[in-house]
Amino acid sequence: MATLVTGAAGFIGYHVARSLLDRGEQVIGIDSFVPYYRLDLKESRLAALQHPDFTFHRVDFAHMADLASALAPHPISRIVHLGAQPGVRWSIDHPHDYAHSNLAGQLNLLELARRLQVPMVYASSSSVYGANTKLPFAVEDRVDHPISLYAATKKSAELMAETYAHLYRIPLTGLRFFTVYGPWGRPDMAVWKFTEACLKGEKVALFNAGNMRRDFTYIGDIVSGILACADTPPADDGRVKPGGSVAPHALFNIGNHRSEPLMRLVQVIESACGKPLHLDDQPMQPGDVPDTYADISAIAETHGFAPTTPIDTGVPRFVDWYRKWTAN
Repeated sequence: MATLVTGAAGFIGYHVARSLLDRGEQVIGIDSFVPYYRLDLKESRLAALQHPDFTFHRVDFAHMADLASALAPHPISRIVHLGAQPGVRWSIDHPHDYAHSNLAGQLNLLELARRLQVPMVYASSSSVYGANTKLPFAVEDRVDHPISLYAATKKSAELMAETYAHLYRIPLTGLRFFTVYGPWGRPDMAVWKFTEACLKGEKVALFNAGNMRRDFTYIGDIVSGILACADTPPADDGRVKPGGSVAPHALFNIGNHRSEPLMRLVQVIESACGKPLHLDDQPMQPGDVPDTYADISAIAETHGFAPTTPIDTGVPRFVDWYRKWTAN
């Protein structure tokens, strides 16, 4: 039996698939290679996943017939659904991309889990907290006021999952990711953008004069949390789960439980690169929030999640990887 990993050529999906293979497990990976960012990076991740126990299908999970046809030959014991259309700012001008991947796609994966009667871990986002001002963000907080369509689709994905857990008793776990970074990361994220600009001596946009804080979470810590949740799905025992459900549906924040000033990130990147970063001050962008900070007590108590990687350790690892990858 295999684990299905969606978004296997993506940042987090690649690392989850790699870790499962390293544990000796079989993995079925799918990805549609949406050109939201450079496809050569996705192709490189996929090439790095080649293994006798890894099978890959280039398929769009928002098309149910194609998804079902690709997966029909494979016995699947669980699903880790990490594929999505990411990006708060992109959602302002490309709303239909988010309805396609994050709504239709989530529904299809829930239907697949129902048909197979297997548990699923799926990706939500800290963006669901919207304009909340109470920090740190806790899974018990209300999330009724998203300020980007991206966030609205992630909240909708959680609501669909709650319905499926209630109706069909499928064990489901939603993970509200905070700002994830590390080797093989995404070019649209701050750590990549700042590192690239710093090493090239170019200017990079700094929004809101850098007066923002983010809960930067290293990819290795994220993967350990994902696998812990996949290994122990929520029980159908009628008890209240994190997030408030009495169905077998749990919601967790998965972050570093440490909110860093953006200018602190700039300093760490400059130190790792050995060069100054040239900043171009820009106003706050629509859909952005000034602060994110994860209360991870629920996932810590339920799954023993304990992140260990501060940005002083994780950022230099990314910079080292970036230098090597761009040199190839």
